[in-house]
Amino acid sequence: MPKIQAPNLAAHREFRRQQLMAAAMELALADGAQAITVAAVAAKAGLARSSIYEYFSSSADLVADLVIEELDYYTLRLADAIKGAEDPFEKLSLWIAEGLRYVADGRHMLVKSLNTITTPEYRKEEIALGHRKLIAPLREALVATGIKDLAMASAFISSITDAASIRIESGNAAEPEIHNATLFAIAGLRALATI
Repeated sequence: MPKIQAPNLAAHREFRRQQLMAAAMELALADGAQAITVAAVAAKAGLARSSIYEYFSSSADLVADLVIEELDYYTLRLADAIKGAEDPFEKLSLWIAEGLRYVADGRHMLVKSLNTITTPEYRKEEIALGHRKLIAPLREALVATGIKDLAMASAFISSITDAASIRIESGNAAEPEIHNATLFAIAGLRALATI
């Protein structure tokens, strides 16, 4: 019988689950999501391969948990960045800037990597909900600006942040790219709000 490393069985199971998640995260950060296999995660965590199946039905199920956990982290990070801002344009500016800082610190590469893995069908709605929660503050701020075509405004923001992300990833200094992209986006959004 394995030794329980927590005050009770439920805490022990959560400890083991987090141990497996951390091992999978390390593998993904080092070698990409393709490195997340049941055998590799078990070896990295120092557990028997069969132990993983007590917590996850497959490596794809484990990846789904990593995606959801990262979406939650990113959502909280963005919410913290806009906390206290009242003006919708200020919220948008802070949201865009923090999103690009997420790119600059490299964590987005984890999400890109994880998105290359096909997640189980039964987890897709949970992941979609995480994406909707992530985007909700952006949408709320856009609505508050009075811009009539929200889909167009969202597409423009996406294009600007994609372009800035590429420039940051190619080695340009992050803060000037973030500043310029945010400045450009907000000027365009203010113009759209007057139409």
